[in-house]
Amino acid sequence: MPHARGYRARTRHLFAKGFRNKGAGTLSKFQTSYRVGDIVDIKANGAYHKGMPHKFYHGKTGTVFNVTRRSVGVVVNKTVREKQFAKRMHFRVEHITKSNVKAKLLERIHANEKLKAEYRAAKAAGKKVARPLLKRQPVQPTPAHFVRPATPVIDLQPKPFVWKL
Repeated sequence: MPHARGYRARTRHLFAKGFRNKGAGTLSKFQTSYRVGDIVDIKANGAYHKGMPHKFYHGKTGTVFNVTRRSVGVVVNKTVREKQFAKRMHFRVEHITKSNVKAKLLERIHANEKLKAEYRAAKAAGKKVARPLLKRQPVQPTPAHFVRPATPVIDLQPKPFVWKL
């Protein structure tokens, strides 16, 4: 068979919906309000073919620059060879969701500010404290420790064989 290089080539699993998630979906998708400057994730919904993004943009994150009746204009960075282009394109609301990247970033900023304030207060009081680690750290290995059994261990052994005549 000839090689398929169409617009939706190789999207059999990409645009497919998960187990027990088939169908059109909920109406809350259409009731979400978007504003200019919001950060959105582009995730193509296979149930709706209109306004569907190209497979390249599936999973990308962008910023809203325009809001119309049925679609949202999003600025997405696209890397071509070694250059990056800010592409402006419209996607229908079925294919985008609000991203919680900004919320997590703000949460981390507030936590870091709290740690800095505690550090400054301790230093002003004359206590010797280590500087707080503000960067995210990878999960460290658990320290070595002995595990004590909850119930005593029962040692099972076979009965000795006795030869009877």
